[in-house]
Amino acid sequence: MGGRIVSVSGSVIIADDLENAKMNDIILVGDNGLIGEIIKMDGSRAIAQVYEDTSGLRLGEKVINTGNPLSVELAPGLIGSIFDGVQRPLDLIMKKEGVFIKSGIKMNAIDRTKKWHFKPKANADDDVEAGQEIGEVKESSLVKHKILVPPGSKGKIKKIADEGDYTVEDVIAVLEDNGKKTEIKMLTKWPVRVSRPVKEKLPPMIPLLTGQRVIDTFFPVAMGGSAAIPGPFGAGKTVISHQLAKWSDADIIVYCGAGERGNEMTEILTTFPELKDQKSGKPLMDRTVLIANTSNMPVAAREASVYTAVTIAEYYRDMGYNVALMADSTSRWAEALREISGRLEEMPGEEGYPAYLARRIGEFYERAGMVKLPGGKTGSVTVIGAVSPAGGDISEPVSQSTLRVVRVFWALDAALANARHFPSINWLNSYSLYTDNLDQWYRKNIDNDWPDLREKMMSLLQKEAEINEIAQLVGYDALPEKDKLVLDVAKIIREDYLQQNAFDDIDTYSSTNKEHIMLEIIQLLYSTEEKMMDQGVTLDKIDNKDIKQLIARIRYTKEDEVSSLSKDIENKIARIGKKGALHGKS
Repeated sequence: MGGRIVSVSGSVIIADDLENAKMNDIILVGDNGLIGEIIKMDGSRAIAQVYEDTSGLRLGEKVINTGNPLSVELAPGLIGSIFDGVQRPLDLIMKKEGVFIKSGIKMNAIDRTKKWHFKPKANADDDVEAGQEIGEVKESSLVKHKILVPPGSKGKIKKIADEGDYTVEDVIAVLEDNGKKTEIKMLTKWPVRVSRPVKEKLPPMIPLLTGQRVIDTFFPVAMGGSAAIPGPFGAGKTVISHQLAKWSDADIIVYCGAGERGNEMTEILTTFPELKDQKSGKPLMDRTVLIANTSNMPVAAREASVYTAVTIAEYYRDMGYNVALMADSTSRWAEALREISGRLEEMPGEEGYPAYLARRIGEFYERAGMVKLPGGKTGSVTVIGAVSPAGGDISEPVSQSTLRVVRVFWALDAALANARHFPSINWLNSYSLYTDNLDQWYRKNIDNDWPDLREKMMSLLQKEAEINEIAQLVGYDALPEKDKLVLDVAKIIREDYLQQNAFDDIDTYSSTNKEHIMLEIIQLLYSTEEKMMDQGVTLDKIDNKDIKQLIARIRYTKEDEVSSLSKDIENKIARIGKKGALHGKS
């Protein structure tokens, strides 16, 4: 099985005489046993990408083929952990080796010595199939880790462990199928480039609520859906990704920092352990898995990191959880593909990216979905990818390939970011193809008028853009009164509804109830003032300054105080409406 290094080019090495080598086999390179993966076969030579720093490698050093594909370890202990792109536990490495990762360091992703309290959920002589639950472990204060029959296994339970404490390598059940016995442990492995099998994919009908008003109202993403956040440097992609990770109502969060700056990942590592889950009040890390592969880490591991993240997400989806995966950023991941492709001397495609770029991006986002599980339960993986096009030009290949496969497009705008309008999602350029699917859920769970309110607010914003073009030609004073009203109300929508302060303890998260109340008040103000204008009242005669200030205050009002404040605003709107009626009669 042994071979020798005959060429080294950055993260790409060529090994000769590597017997029984096949595509995607994991190899151990050099005297330190660096982890690598075969990505091309050329006669008797195997070309591999190495997931660690290749500095110091010499020609002639040994190469050993493990015969196994790149896989992740799946077991209790994932939640709350921090891994690199090939699932090495960074927190454990730091405790053992210090802050710098040495080449060739080996450490299990899952602790083999820790004992977990196992509760059986099946009995001896039960017939079970792949994906069926046979037991559970309390992994954290928020997550019950369900022990499932692995994919490809089925049969009658011949033996199952009693309730008690076991390590992940202890046998907890034995299945028998046609005389063949299969041992089941809490620890399983799965190749990262292969999707975990599902019985059926379901249509997306439930929104992933994020607490971000511009997203939940105008451009919602469905559970099991896919979304892209393209935008230039400084437009707020990473902050939006952080907000979604912190406040979305997914059961499990998998955050993958693929090639991002170290200080941004440091912010996550320092803030997440201190954050509380919105629903339970427990630490947010009790439902979070972090994959960190910063820009100064080996480039090949960056390419693997998104596959590691989505495989972990699929694992928890199979337990019946709704998982949200944040990939920040897929552009850095694509740059890793481009670098490796260049070292392989492949024919470059557009802007130097490999010709298979679109296929790889499609394969990644297609692993999102709401799926049907054994027993009638459902689980989902929602994939949200940040895209960092050079200069903010979304006509480049990564953005375009992404937009072809995702159904939500949150277009970040540099002009809005420069004006300190955050989230800087441009409401005229963004879109969501899930709104029709989700309207039924909003009508049933929020209010029957939600879709109508959304359409009215968006219509005002679109009219505002048209009127502003006219105002530049004829001037504001020459506009009709109702056009001035549109500009006035659209300003309230932009500044008091769409803007949200991620660093304010209250405004950082907005419930759908609060969002609905704000929308109703803005619509009530608009319709009341429109009727006054029909009665001959001009905009400058309407005394609505106090009302505007109160509407602006709702953002910073606690949830239990919003209703009383909204009634106060409604009463003030009713009073100016009566004044308008009296003015009309006079």
